[in-house]
Amino acid sequence: MLLQKQQQEITVLKQRLNNQQKEITQQQSYLDSLSTHTVNQNKRIDSLKTATSQNVQNIQAIAEDLGTKIQQTEITAKDNISQLDKNVSKNRLYWIIGTLITLLLGGILYWLLGKRIANSKTDVETQIKNTKKSLEEESIKLDSKLVEVLELQLKLKQEEKAPIKEAEEKDHSLVLKVADEVTRILMNLEVMDKEIRGYKHLKKYSESILDNLKAYGYEIPVLIGQPYSPGLNMVATLEFDENVEQGRQIIKRIIKPQVNYNNKMIQAAKVIVAFNE
Repeated sequence: MLLQKQQQEITVLKQRLNNQQKEITQQQSYLDSLSTHTVNQNKRIDSLKTATSQNVQNIQAIAEDLGTKIQQTEITAKDNISQLDKNVSKNRLYWIIGTLITLLLGGILYWLLGKRIANSKTDVETQIKNTKKSLEEESIKLDSKLVEVLELQLKLKQEEKAPIKEAEEKDHSLVLKVADEVTRILMNLEVMDKEIRGYKHLKKYSESILDNLKAYGYEIPVLIGQPYSPGLNMVATLEFDENVEQGRQIIKRIIKPQVNYNNKMIQAAKVIVAFNE
């Protein structure tokens, strides 16, 4: 019995031993596998180290090359900026000099042109003044001759002894013509230079003719400077004149004089009236 029991224990022990041997075999196989994996990992790590080292070298080379290019670019940029500053400064200097020269030439041309225009204007004004003076002197000569002729006609007319019948109306045509012409002459003298040769003589001569008409019953009222109102018996042309007092109307020029004969108007005046509203 004891022997049988021992054999059974031996059998159990053998079975356990076999099981343990299997486990050991499995563990050994697993260890071999781990060892192989470790070797592969070590190889991969070595490969990564090699690649990393190569990448570091490449990065360092790229960094050095990039640094060199950046340095070269900076140097080139500084050179370009310096050259640009020189060009800008030079161009600015040229521009300032050109502007100053243009302004100087413009000022000189303006001065010369202004001086020439002033001289030309003075020459033209002098020519106009001299021409006007010559025309006015010639006009005074012609009007003086006309006044002499009109005065002679008046004398001849008055010396006529032809009686006037009661039924006939007196002929005033010559007197009216004389009054119109003498008035025109006096109006022209008002706008002339009083220092022109013959001015004073013609003015005095013309005024004396109008005064002499009074001896024959004719009267020519002085209307220049008189106030005008629409009720007056005359033909009036209105002209605005800012020199006239506001609200007033003044007779400033006679086109045809008013002529009275024996206190009766035989010709209505035709006048220009200055007004200011």
